[in-house]
Amino acid sequence: MHLSVTVLCLSFGVFINNAATGSDWCYTGCDHTPNHWHELPDSSCGGQRQSPVNILTSQVEKNEYLQNFSFVNFSSQDAFKSIINNGHTAKFLLKDNEVELSGGGLNHTYSTIQLHFHWGDTQHHPGSEHAIDGHRYPMEMHIVSLMKGLSVEQALQNSRGIAVLGFFINATEDENLSSPWSALTSYLLKDTATEVDVTHAISIDDLIGNVDLSKFYRYMGSLTTPSCNEVVAWTVFQEPIPVNKILIEQFPIKTGLTNVYRPVQEIHGRKVYSSPSVVLPSSHEWCYDDHCEFNPSKWSLLPDSHCNGNRQSPINIEAQKAVVDEHLDGFSFTKFDDKHAIKYITNTGHTVKCVLNEGVVEVSGGGLGYVYSTLQFHFHWGSSSHDGSEHTMDSKKFRMEVHIVNKRKDLTLEEAVNTPNGLAVLGFFIEAVVSDRSSSATESEDSHESSDDSDSDSATDAWKKLSGYLAAIQSVGSQVEVTKELSLAELLGDMDFTAYYRYNGSLTTPSCNEAVVWTLFKKSIKVDQSQLAMFPNWTGYRDVFRPTQALHGRTIYTTAGCGELAPTVLFVLLLYFCVSFLH
Repeated sequence: MHLSVTVLCLSFGVFINNAATGSDWCYTGCDHTPNHWHELPDSSCGGQRQSPVNILTSQVEKNEYLQNFSFVNFSSQDAFKSIINNGHTAKFLLKDNEVELSGGGLNHTYSTIQLHFHWGDTQHHPGSEHAIDGHRYPMEMHIVSLMKGLSVEQALQNSRGIAVLGFFINATEDENLSSPWSALTSYLLKDTATEVDVTHAISIDDLIGNVDLSKFYRYMGSLTTPSCNEVVAWTVFQEPIPVNKILIEQFPIKTGLTNVYRPVQEIHGRKVYSSPSVVLPSSHEWCYDDHCEFNPSKWSLLPDSHCNGNRQSPINIEAQKAVVDEHLDGFSFTKFDDKHAIKYITNTGHTVKCVLNEGVVEVSGGGLGYVYSTLQFHFHWGSSSHDGSEHTMDSKKFRMEVHIVNKRKDLTLEEAVNTPNGLAVLGFFIEAVVSDRSSSATESEDSHESSDDSDSDSATDAWKKLSGYLAAIQSVGSQVEVTKELSLAELLGDMDFTAYYRYNGSLTTPSCNEAVVWTLFKKSIKVDQSQLAMFPNWTGYRDVFRPTQALHGRTIYTTAGCGELAPTVLFVLLLYFCVSFLH
């Protein structure tokens, strides 16, 4: 397969769509900086599988199938063809059909076509795109390969059409200034209109040096420049390449380009795997019962844990001690009735979690003070016959509890979990009823309007649809795409959103970050007990709830609206009617 230089330039990270992404995007100094790349025509930059990412080693899963790579002509000192400064990076093109790679768990052979770099500035500020546990290096090298046998257009439509090897580059003072890196940097240029032939004898192996190529991370992602096509099998090597800091300085100095890197992107539930040679930190597995080292009584011993703080959740709500707050007004929900907002359902090993499409559903009002984006909702339960809500109401537990998790729209998720009001969780108690008919009857006790039966039927159908997916996620880590029409509004039924309790608390699972504004609604959701029993029966685990935590002087607030009549009010009303009757 013979690809011209022009076609290659049009393909990878620079001019995928010339009209849309040529000189119309940048890292700084134009209208379409990274935060606006998703606005470009034909852009995938707002997708769910974007790169680069921050690799959290505590969440990496070892994969025994990620064995060693097989490299063809990585040692060839005649493989480099030319260099181009494309206005975004320095890109070295390789000769056609000269270099290949396979193995490493890729399942295909890939033709290596170019390598390029991302860097910061002359002060060695971090310029790598990927990060390891939040740490970024001064520079990063990407070796780009195309799946052999595919055209450029086909590769850009194939989820594994491109394989990129990412190498961190670390600045040192003791590396040889006459190394192959010195020869490489001698070709750097500011002129973006010129392609310069490479005549020095340089090989890819020369640049990689003594890096252990058996130690790497793997995840599925995208190109890191517009149009950000989500077609890349990423390999990020653990060990950095040491390069003299003077040579690293040549990249911004000679090209005139600084800070040419995209910020890390949301992981969106993707798994990052490692090769067997990578030594990972202890997983510090936690659980609800005693089958692991860290049960709830020991969560505070976990690394970076906040589980022994003074603002922990869940709690017992004593209704009579709640303070009325006039600022707790009604909520405003955006697209809670969207029947296509739920993306997939997954078994996390601790709960059943329903993940929503990003940026669709929002919550505001209710005294929150910010607009929140709805990310997911999940469940807590006991057994098929015992109660398992996390919060309690006057020490009463409910059969289940559902938590709708929302993130402040103006914050990243990382910022939100470290901000006292970064997350807003809507909690709903779930009560079991004997049958669909019982559910309808129970709901009708609160109101006699003709719409109640239809609302109840709609909620019953919604819960049937939801529980119908549980059979497909019996194993931990499994997930199933939601294809049926199903909305949050249908699951919640005829909920009274004006009657609720409010307090400041934490996540109820490790690391128990105290970043949550909690809303607990007074009215419960009525669901057929046979559907609720499917949660513990299909997943195989029970009692997935954290015990209530000490209040530590916190105030629980409540809405001015009555929601449900307190016993004192009922007594006064009863007395009033008795007196009226006697007179």
